[in-house]
Amino acid sequence: MNSSLAARSPIPLIDQSLIPCLEETSLLTDLYQLTMAACYVGEQLDQRPASFELFTRRLPHEFGYLIAMGLAQAIEYLENFHIRSTQIDELRETGIFAQAPPAFWTVITEQRFTGTVWALPEGTAVFANEPLLRVEAPLWQAQIVETYLLNTLNYQTLVATRAARLRDVAGAAATLLEFGTRRAFSPQASLWAARAALAGGLDATSNVLAALKLGQKPAGTMAHSLVMALAATEGSESAAFAAFHRYFPGAPLLIDTYDPIAAAQKLADKLQQGEIQLAGVRLDSGDLRLLSQQVRQLLPHVPIFASGDLDEFRIAELRAAGACIDGYGLGTQLVTGTPVNGVYKLVDIDGVPVMKEAPDKVTYPGRKQIFRQYEQGVAVGDRLGLMTESGTEDPPSEMSGQPLLQLVMQDGKRLQPVESLEAIAARTRASVISLPDAVRLPRQPANFPVEPSAGLLTLVEQTRKGTR
Repeated sequence: MNSSLAARSPIPLIDQSLIPCLEETSLLTDLYQLTMAACYVGEQLDQRPASFELFTRRLPHEFGYLIAMGLAQAIEYLENFHIRSTQIDELRETGIFAQAPPAFWTVITEQRFTGTVWALPEGTAVFANEPLLRVEAPLWQAQIVETYLLNTLNYQTLVATRAARLRDVAGAAATLLEFGTRRAFSPQASLWAARAALAGGLDATSNVLAALKLGQKPAGTMAHSLVMALAATEGSESAAFAAFHRYFPGAPLLIDTYDPIAAAQKLADKLQQGEIQLAGVRLDSGDLRLLSQQVRQLLPHVPIFASGDLDEFRIAELRAAGACIDGYGLGTQLVTGTPVNGVYKLVDIDGVPVMKEAPDKVTYPGRKQIFRQYEQGVAVGDRLGLMTESGTEDPPSEMSGQPLLQLVMQDGKRLQPVESLEAIAARTRASVISLPDAVRLPRQPANFPVEPSAGLLTLVEQTRKGTR
């Protein structure tokens, strides 16, 4: 490793909490973004206009689509982007930039993001090689924001897509709750996951902080520990339930700590005698199909919730097998799993289209637009074209269709108001419903047609051959 790029000596410990405030996130980036920025400055390229697009080369396994998510946090980050003088001092202390051009420090000190951003509205279905977002800015700015944008959009897009698939499989009537905080990859990820899950179509989250920040009411039931603790100290499972209802009347009860059928029978007796009200019961283990059917016989009018490492595949199996389940708690499988492997690639520098030509990682050059075509309200295919092409020709041409990428920032300023989660969730559902049924299958979905335009193919050949 080049010694100039490696840590030379320990740096005094400043903060081990590793919880960044918004003002610090400009350096939540990879080192190479800064070393490249220094090189750009030295070569007098830093202010050249550049365009980068964020997209995924392929969808995760068994995914027929993705739901774009995370734009709100991306815009917030870009609006607040600036590297503070104290951070500059800390960077200098590393010694890594000892040979960097002096102008590098001038360029990055207290600078703001001044670029333009085009993006898909959150909740829009998107496919491989289609840009979720494009940044047009001075080269050093467009480069340095890569890491944060990928982190934000990749993770929230994954969770939103899982949430949309879960809603699609479970049906509109099912209650779907996000329980993933303890399994999310970090405290920050748990907040983003809760937001993406709600925007993707779930009804509520158990994450209290996320819910309150998002203007939502948190939702949940109880854990087995309450039942065990109160049963041990007050004499029985029934006493535990009664104690909980003393403070949360009618709240859903977790009934599988010991014998779920016996618990359901006792609750049924109390309901028949008018001794209690009950908003639901939850099953977290065992044969969920069989248990839910047996509980339904005992509690015919009480909603039954299920949890326990569930995903869209398991829910589809339970529904097909005749399980009597009204709602689901989703955790581990929702907030983890196969990642969305989004990338962020340069497509234009100072008006010159560029492309990566490495095997299996070829990229399309130029600033692009997505044109979605519909027939009787059903999306039938996308054309990936150039921004200079139009989707409104009359009579219709190969580029006819609805342009999806919207201008959301200009000169570093937000152009659109913050959307509500309800509006994004509605767009998510409408976007999913508009897709062909075969594309929405949870297993072995069909490929949605995405074709490059003739203009884009021509630009590919011109760029590859160097005949620009």
